[in-house]
Amino acid sequence: TRRGIAGCDSSRPMSNGEHGSPQVFSGVTTEQFAKLTAKAQAAGIDLHGNSGKASKFGVDVAWNYVPETKELTLHCLSTPFFVKPADVDAKIKALVTESLC
Repeated sequence: TRRGIAGCDSSRPMSNGEHGSPQVFSGVTTEQFAKLTAKAQAAGIDLHGNSGKASKFGVDVAWNYVPETKELTLHCLSTPFFVKPADVDAKIKALVTESLC
């Protein structure tokens, strides 16, 4: 699923009804990615570098940021039985939108 960020108006991420699929955000500048990384680290999520995996409260997430294309991919890999993957995807989408707009 591709989602545009630049301008943060009509290009806001929209739900596609899927869960567990990678979410791809386009138009993410290096400054915006740094802001998002700092916000994740402040929340206790070990997000370092342009790609990797992190886990918190049993939720495993992978990310990949390509500065040259300004593309950020976030993927919820697993959740505990009491957390719906769709809820995690919705939270990721909201956090990225909030952080970048």
